[in-house]
Formats: sequence, C-alpha cells, structure tokens
Amino acid sequence: MIKPLADRVVIEPKEAETQTASGIYIPDKAQEKPQQGRIVAAGPGKKDEPMEVKKGDVVLYGKYAGTEVTVDDKKYLIVKQSDILAIL
Repeated sequence: MIKPLADRVVIEPKEAETQTASGIYIPDKAQEKPQQGRIVAAGPGKKDEPMEVKKGDVVLYGKYAGTEVTVDDKKYLIVKQSDILAIL
C-alpha cells in the first residue's frame, strides 16, 4: 500500500457516471473526471499544519489536482491536503 508523506493523502476516486438519470449511456471519452473520493491513507501532516482529514473521509478535490497512480490495477490519486476542497 502507498504511505503518503507530510501533508499528502491517497484518495480512491469515485467511479465516473456511466449512465444519465434518464437512462442514456455515456461513452468513456465523454465521461467527466470524478472530483469525489474516499481517503485510503493520510500522511502525518506538517509541524505548522496538522492534518484535518483522516482515513475513511469522503472528500471533494480540485478537478486537476494531484498525481494519478496505479497500484494492483486500482487507480489512486495522491494530493496535498490543500487541494481538498471539502469533507462530505
């Protein structure tokens, strides 16, 4: 598993919507990048900036924030705590 350092967190992004509310299927290329996910690991924070999020929190993050990584065929996103917009 990935262990983030300092003020970084590892997020498992929510799956993109594949169907609209009316039942129309959305092709892969037209799907929007998800901006919501669950935190699977969090770093210890910095001396002057403690961590406000923890493992298991569902969060909203910036659309182009972080770095995508793949581990064991699962996609994760590593972002700084400051890139997280809200806890749901």
